[in-house]
Amino acid sequence: MESTRPKSNNLPVITLKPSKGWLAVDFKELWRYRELVFFLTWRDIKVRYKQAVLGIGWAILQPLLTVLIFTVIFGILLETPSQDLPYPLFALSALLPWQLFATALQRSSVSLVGNANLITKIYFPRLAIPLSTVFAALVDFGVSLVVLFGVMAYYRYWPTWNTLWLVPIVLLTILTALAVGLWFSALNVQYRDIQHMVPFIIQVWMYASPIVYPIETIPAGIWRVLYGLNPMVGVIQGFRWALLGGSPPDLTMLISVGVVLVLFVSGLYYFRRMEKTFADIV
Repeated sequence: MESTRPKSNNLPVITLKPSKGWLAVDFKELWRYRELVFFLTWRDIKVRYKQAVLGIGWAILQPLLTVLIFTVIFGILLETPSQDLPYPLFALSALLPWQLFATALQRSSVSLVGNANLITKIYFPRLAIPLSTVFAALVDFGVSLVVLFGVMAYYRYWPTWNTLWLVPIVLLTILTALAVGLWFSALNVQYRDIQHMVPFIIQVWMYASPIVYPIETIPAGIWRVLYGLNPMVGVIQGFRWALLGGSPPDLTMLISVGVVLVLFVSGLYYFRRMEKTFADIV
C-alpha cells in the first residue's frame, strides 16, 4: 500500500506499508512497472545465452534429441499408437508446449530466491519477477516452433486455419506455468527444498501428460475426467489439434482450463498474501 503527503519543497514522500489480508493483485501498479518486467525478461534471456557454446542452438537440439529418443523407444520398440501420425511429428507437437511449460515453471519457482538482492533493497511489485522468467521462456519456444514447422513440411503436413488457435493455446500454456510457478516461488521462499522437488515433479508430470502416448489411451468416462484434472492435458491436446488436426478438444480440455483458472486465481492470492514477508525471509 502506498500513501503520499506533501513536503515543504512540494516533493511527495512515499510510505510503504505491508498489505493486510487476502488482497487482490494491483494490476494497475504492475502495469506501471511494465518496463521493469521487460528489463528483467531481457536480462534472463541474456544470462541464459551468455558465453554459451551453442547459444540459441540448444533450443533446437534439445527437442530434436528428445524426440529421437522417444521415437526409438516408444515409436519403434514399443509401437505406441500415434493417432495415424508419424511418431516424430506426434511427439514433437506435444513436446514443444511441454518444454515451454517445464522451462517457465522451473525458472519461476526459484526466481524470488535468485533475485533476493533486488527484493531486499528496493520496492517493486514482486509479481514482476516470476512473470519475467515465464516470458523469457518464450524465446526458446519460438525457435523450437520453427523446427516443428520444418518437420511438418518434411512429412507434408501443412498448417490450416486451425493454426490460429495456437495463440490462445500458447497463452494458456504461459498461464499454466505462471499459475503453478506462483505457488512454488512463494513456497520456495519459506521452504528451500521446494527447488529440489520441482525437477522431480516436472519429470513425473511429463509422463502423466499425453506426450509419448495419445489421450485415447486413457479410458473414456470417469478416468478421462480425472485425467483432465492435469492442466497440461488440455494444453497438449489443443496444441496438437491446432497444428495437425484430428479429433477436436473435448470435455477434457474444458476441465483442464478450469483447473488452470483455479490454480491461477488461488496462486495470485497466495502470492499476494506472502509478498509482504519476502524481504524478511528470502
